[in-house]
Amino acid sequence: MRPAGGGPRRRQDPRKSLRFAVVTEACSLMPTAGLAILGAMIIVTHTQALSTKGRDDCVDITEAVQAAVGRAKIRQGVATVFVTGSTAGVTTIEHEPGLVKDLKDAVRRLFPADLRYAHHESGGDDNGFSHLRASFIGPSLSVPVAEGRLQLGTWQQIVLIDFDVRPRDRTYLIQLLGD
Repeated sequence: MRPAGGGPRRRQDPRKSLRFAVVTEACSLMPTAGLAILGAMIIVTHTQALSTKGRDDCVDITEAVQAAVGRAKIRQGVATVFVTGSTAGVTTIEHEPGLVKDLKDAVRRLFPADLRYAHHESGGDDNGFSHLRASFIGPSLSVPVAEGRLQLGTWQQIVLIDFDVRPRDRTYLIQLLGD
């Protein structure tokens, strides 16, 4: 049977209806509590300053992040920590002297300071290894927040690591999304 107007009949692409069915199924699996939160969600951004020693200085910033969650009165959501600058990183670790030393030793083996890096020729400074170490660790970390608390393990702390060759005044952001 031809559609009104006499044009050719088009077949529906079965992939389109399948894609719709998958999206519909995924939506039906979402918890209703999650959907209710969307209307009341807030975003709060805190800027923190920190002086470091450079040379792989590993600083525990967990309390500062938790304090930001408390000040914002976020009960459920996510905290994202982001360090500005290309020679520092943020991660989690058990912040105890032995493991901090192990981490420093590991990045020093991966990216030795005594190698010549192309950055030394093009960038005008001798911290190519610092940039690579920071890129390897990454500049940000997201941590779930539930009942107003960061959902970290018992021995897990948030750390900022400064890989640069000298002491620095660092800035990092704590962005909170939640209710």
